[in-house]
Amino acid sequence: MRGLSSLPIPVHRADLTASLVVFLVALPLCVGVAVASGVPAELGLITGIVGGLLVGLLPGSSLQVSGPAAGLTVLVFEAVQRYGIGALGVLVLGAGVVQIVLGVLRLGRWFRAVSVAVVQGMLAGIGIVLMAGQVYVLAGAGVPESMAGKLSGLPGLVSGTGVSGPALAVGAGTVAVLVAWPRWRRAARVLPAPLVAVGLAAVDRMHQGRRTDYDKELIAQGAGNTVCGALGALPMTAVIVRSSANVHAGARTKASRVLHGLWLLLFVAALPGALGVIPVAALAGVLVHAGFKLVPLRVLVPLWRGHRGEAVVLGVTTVTVVATSLFEGVLVGLLLAVAKTAWDVSHVHVETVEGAGVLVVRVIGNATFLRLPKLLDALDALPADRKVELELSGLRHTDHACAAELEGWAAQREARQAEGRARAGRGEEDGQREGALSSAP
Repeated sequence: MRGLSSLPIPVHRADLTASLVVFLVALPLCVGVAVASGVPAELGLITGIVGGLLVGLLPGSSLQVSGPAAGLTVLVFEAVQRYGIGALGVLVLGAGVVQIVLGVLRLGRWFRAVSVAVVQGMLAGIGIVLMAGQVYVLAGAGVPESMAGKLSGLPGLVSGTGVSGPALAVGAGTVAVLVAWPRWRRAARVLPAPLVAVGLAAVDRMHQGRRTDYDKELIAQGAGNTVCGALGALPMTAVIVRSSANVHAGARTKASRVLHGLWLLLFVAALPGALGVIPVAALAGVLVHAGFKLVPLRVLVPLWRGHRGEAVVLGVTTVTVVATSLFEGVLVGLLLAVAKTAWDVSHVHVETVEGAGVLVVRVIGNATFLRLPKLLDALDALPADRKVELELSGLRHTDHACAAELEGWAAQREARQAEGRARAGRGEEDGQREGALSSAP
């Protein structure tokens, strides 16, 4: 470990081992994400290196590993197609500056205040979009330009139209290794599945701790994206696959994520030609597998059984992301989540209690416009011939619409009762007058 003594952080033996595991996971993913984003593979590796050497040293989370993520390929690909690869650096740099500003303003923790269903729906939509595009590359077929074309072309792809046998064999084999390799736990601890899958494909072709400080982490991610933008590389984020590999490999400090960036840098410097022997179909297989893992299939049934509203938010977000864009999908999901929450919390009910000659009506809960029809129906169903005392002390919240309607209902009720009393008084007077006339001699 003496050779690493110059690093500004302590290095444990466990961190060294974990850094090698993370490096082996990150290498094919950095390359695959870059290819899927429509940019040279080197840009993905640069982002991985910056994520390790720069973001890894900055405060925030100790064991999270940053780099190019499969979830960002949709955004990057659209940006490159619309504005060109030359504008990518400017966009990433701008995003980094915004992240730094938000972190300095201590707004990082507020990013947790997002519905889990919206996040899962967003990731599921990204996963479907990613798979829909990369499955054509995996099969060696031409990729349709529109999302509708990709989805409508899947039956033809399944039937073998335009499919390349060798590419399909490499891509399908990659996915099979990614699925099967982790079940061999001893081997998976030594060599991660993504590296094994891509390494086998390349050989075939030559014949693959502490709580997070969200504000500091946001600043660190922003600093990384600012540097990546200046270098014209891909954007970065904390990546689940690499972070979980880091934790499972026994990492103890941030040294593991810094060292993984160092190994990426050494690989690029020593073996730049090695990237050329990795088949594109193998990288597509890695991304298809990554996209599939973004779809939360295991939580759908329990979510539907226990929280159907959340399941609806997840589904609508996913469909909107696939049908339109990531921004519109997330926006629709957030609006739907807010509407669902407003509906859930606006519970109101009416209780009636017999008083001394008066019917006491208690309104309890949260009175919002969403529950106004139910509230008015309950009040209108009260006996018309009884004097009513409306008690609103049990209301925890009353919006303007409900307050106005309750005041109007009370005023109308009082007016009707006053009119009824006046009518009854006039009737009594008429009766007395008729009685007096009939008794006259």
